Amino acid sequence: MSENTARLPATARIAQVLPPSAATADATPATPAFHAKRQPWWGIRSAIPTHRTAALVSLGLLLPLVAWAWLAVSGWVEPVFMPGPVQVLQRLRGWYADEGLAGDIGISTLRVVTGWALSAVIALPLGLAIGTFRSVQALLEPLTDFVRYMPAVAFIPLVMVWVGIDEGAKIAIIFIGTFFQMVLMVAEDVRRVPMAQIEAAQTMGASRGEVIRLVIVPAAKPALLDTLRITMGWAWTYLVVAELVAASSGLGFSILKAQRFLQTDKIFAGILLIGVIGLAIDQLLRWTHRRAFPYLHARR
Repeated sequence: MSENTARLPATARIAQVLPPSAATADATPATPAFHAKRQPWWGIRSAIPTHRTAALVSLGLLLPLVAWAWLAVSGWVEPVFMPGPVQVLQRLRGWYADEGLAGDIGISTLRVVTGWALSAVIALPLGLAIGTFRSVQALLEPLTDFVRYMPAVAFIPLVMVWVGIDEGAKIAIIFIGTFFQMVLMVAEDVRRVPMAQIEAAQTMGASRGEVIRLVIVPAAKPALLDTLRITMGWAWTYLVVAELVAASSGLGFSILKAQRFLQTDKIFAGILLIGVIGLAIDQLLRWTHRRAFPYLHARR
């Protein structure tokens, strides 16, 4: 270590050992995504043109829709068991006009996002501690690993006793379904930070708090945002279970009520709506990831 480097404060010396992706992300020039040469169709992790991506995405979405429509009109399956896309759209229109679809979407989205956000607020610091300190890992990881295998639906009777049957109970079910998985994923993201970066910062005199704040957290941020995106999908999968608890509105409640009256077109509509809303949120989080960490996507 040179004399000039030794005189720098610990925070400045740590910045010198961080990779360009963490220290100078904005200064990293974006590499061209495509070249003039022909792009292969089956290259391993090779980039493909935008128009080809759009065509493949459209094909992947349209083929199942065409197969569904063909199966519905073929007469092989009774309409009560397999309604066609036109029937589902008609049901969706009636749901919106007469049965408060907008309110169902709003309350279900609020329940999912609230349960997921509460999980994130607690799981992020807890996962950071488990991934950083071996003593915390030994204390908490086995218990977390044990609880995460318990089905969230099994907690419904206890949640109703402890929390009641109002909105808190529904949010609690989504919280239970996502929290323990999120803790372990965050801890694993933190453990993937290269030990060489941590040791370099310690050699330069960084304190324990500075190592966590200036090395571990910045290096783990991209993976942490991906973890939040993935667990958001899990939160939506627990919506129907959560709305078993004395619900009178919501997409999950409407699906369950439609089951009692054998309204399969409404069941299809509710399932597809959940998929569309989840996909929109997923794409929003992907866009956030690209804006927050453009240097990662420029290299792909």
